[in-house]
Amino acid sequence: MKPTAVVALGGNALLRRGDAPSFENQLANIKIAAKAIAEIAKEYQVAIVHGNGPQVGLLALQNLAYDKVSPYPLDVLGAESEGMIGYMLAQELQNLLPETEVTSLLTRIEVNADDPSMLDPTKFVGPVYNEEEAGILAEANNWIMKRDGDYVRRVVPSPKPINIIDKKSIDTLLDAGQIVICCGGGGIPVCRSEFGYKGVEGVIDKDLAATLLAKQLKADKLLILTDADAVYLDWGTEQQRALRATTPAQLSEYQFPAGSMGPKVEAAADFAQFGGRAYIGALEEGLDVLAERAGTCVAV
Repeated sequence: MKPTAVVALGGNALLRRGDAPSFENQLANIKIAAKAIAEIAKEYQVAIVHGNGPQVGLLALQNLAYDKVSPYPLDVLGAESEGMIGYMLAQELQNLLPETEVTSLLTRIEVNADDPSMLDPTKFVGPVYNEEEAGILAEANNWIMKRDGDYVRRVVPSPKPINIIDKKSIDTLLDAGQIVICCGGGGIPVCRSEFGYKGVEGVIDKDLAATLLAKQLKADKLLILTDADAVYLDWGTEQQRALRATTPAQLSEYQFPAGSMGPKVEAAADFAQFGGRAYIGALEEGLDVLAERAGTCVAV
């Protein structure tokens, strides 16, 4: 059996910051991602988790264009984005690895309806705006906006994932030797109710979902691929420097932005403490990051 790697693709790695959210731009980046993952799949059994921040935010904007019905809730938009990105990834991977089966699985993930994040949104979704554009949209749509680097973006609740409801199906597909695309966009957030499960108005952070998946699968490695080539200290200053090898204890001494690198560092540290090796690096350097020739490695 090959060792198992859970690969987490950031939504911003699939649609770069500032790029127009077009199909063509996303497909170009997905081709890059598929090429990197295809190389990894030669050496590892792979489960892929992808982000959906830019995509689900775009769907929310498109959702507002037709005002004769109420806008669809975020859990439904999350499912839509999971299907769209999963299809694109599966097709490009299948083109590169025609002898390997690739399945994209809509995945429900249980969260707590009373999660504290429901009152303090931190998850960036949608395109970037300048201050004036953000102010107009926030007032018109009752959105909460926060700064994301040099830009401003909408933020939504991001409840913590508790349980992967469809894990048995993921296990079955991996055991059959397939590449599995699952927990897309962090999974579809649902909670328990007196009538069974129901959707939750939020977007789960895909890095935390990927860590939960890696732990439940007892994966050997967790690889978080993004639009940054490593974890940096003092990012954006003249003193910025990359961390190449670090530990959860060392990472706990620093603060990272809650809406971007923070969840990635939290996820990597969590999996390392669980006993695995976690990696953060650039999309194009996936295999080099796993081989510890690039990116950041987090281990106890």
